[in-house]
Amino acid sequence: MEIGIHVAVLGAAFAVALVMGVVMAKTNFCTMGAVSDWVNMQDMGRLRAWLLAVAVAAGALLVLELAGLVTLPPNTQPPYRTPQFSWLRYLVGGFLFGIGMTLASGCGTKTLVRIGGGNLKSLLVAAMIAAVAYAMFTTDLFRVAVLSWSAPTTLDLAAAGVAGQHLDALLASATGLHRGAARLVAGAAIAGLLLYWVLRSQDFRTNRDLVLGGTVVGLAVAVGWLITGGPWGEAWREWALFAEERPSRVEVQSYTFISPIGETGRYLVEPSRWTLLTFGVMAVFGVTAGSFLYAVATRSFRLEWFASRGDFVRHLLGGLLMGFGGFTAMGCTIGQGVTGTSTLALGSFLALAAMIAGAAATMKLQYRLLERGYAWAA
Repeated sequence: MEIGIHVAVLGAAFAVALVMGVVMAKTNFCTMGAVSDWVNMQDMGRLRAWLLAVAVAAGALLVLELAGLVTLPPNTQPPYRTPQFSWLRYLVGGFLFGIGMTLASGCGTKTLVRIGGGNLKSLLVAAMIAAVAYAMFTTDLFRVAVLSWSAPTTLDLAAAGVAGQHLDALLASATGLHRGAARLVAGAAIAGLLLYWVLRSQDFRTNRDLVLGGTVVGLAVAVGWLITGGPWGEAWREWALFAEERPSRVEVQSYTFISPIGETGRYLVEPSRWTLLTFGVMAVFGVTAGSFLYAVATRSFRLEWFASRGDFVRHLLGGLLMGFGGFTAMGCTIGQGVTGTSTLALGSFLALAAMIAGAAATMKLQYRLLERGYAWAA
C-alpha cells in the first residue's frame, strides 16, 4: 500500500483542525473562559457551548459505533477505555492542569489559538508544555513523578470482569445488558441529558457563535475518530505495519493537544524526519493556522507581549503546570474534556471535573489576593 494513505490521514487531521481553529477564534470558544464566566459572573453561556461539544461528540460517536463505521480498541491514543482505572492520576493531573490553564490565560487549545492571533506570551506557554511533555516521553520523569504514586492506586477493572472504564462497560457488567444495548443506553442518556440542559436556555439557543463553537468542536472530535477508527484508519495502520520507516503514533485517536504540543516541539527540532509528523502534530499546526487565517482575514492580528515580570512568571508557571498536569491526566480540556468524554470513559469525566475545580479554585484565590492589594496576582 502506498504512502498516500498516510498523507491522506494527516491531511484530513490538518484540515479538520484548521476549521476548528477558525471557528474557535471566531466564537471565542475557551474552556478556561467558560469556567471564568461561570465562577465570576454566573454566566453559563460558554460553559453550555463546551457541554454542547461533549454532547455532539458523544452522540456522533455513538451513531458511528453502532453503525459499524468506527471501532475503538482499548488501546486508543491515549487509552481512554482502558480497564486500568488510575482515578488518582486523573484527579491530581486534572486539578494541576486547571490551575495551569488559569495562570496561562487559556488551555492548550486556546494557547494555539492565541499564538495564531499574534500572542507571543502563548509561545512561552507552548514551549513549557512541549518541554515537560518531551521530558515525560524521554526521561524517567514520568516514572518518578507520576507512576510512583499513581500505579499503587490504580484499579484493575479487568480483574473484576469489567471490559473497561467506559460507562457502558460498567453498566453491562452491573446489569447483564448486552454490550450493544448498554452502549446505546449510556450514550443516548449522556448525550440526551447534556443536550436538554444546554438547549433549555433561550439565550444560548439564540447565540449563534456559542452554538456554532460547541457544534463544530464536537463534530471535529467525532470526525477525528472516524478518520483513525474507520476504514481509513484501518488502511493507515496496515500500511504503517509494513512501511520501511514506521511513522510515530499510527493509532486510533482524535483531537487532544498536550502530548501533541510536545510531539510538535520534537518534530521542529528535526523537521526533515517525516516519521515524526503525527496526527497530533498536524492538529497543532491546523488549529494555529486556522486561528492565524481568521486573525488576518478580520484584521484582528495583534502582537502581544508580557505586561510585567509577574505576567511572565504566571505564564511560565502555567505552561509548566499544564504540561505536567495534562500529561498526568492523559489529556487537556479538549483531549479529556471532549474527546475522552465522547468515549464515556469514567476517567475523562473525573479529569474534567478536576480541571474545572482547579481553575475555579485558582480564580477565587486570585480574586482574594487582588482584594488584598497583591497586583501581581492579576
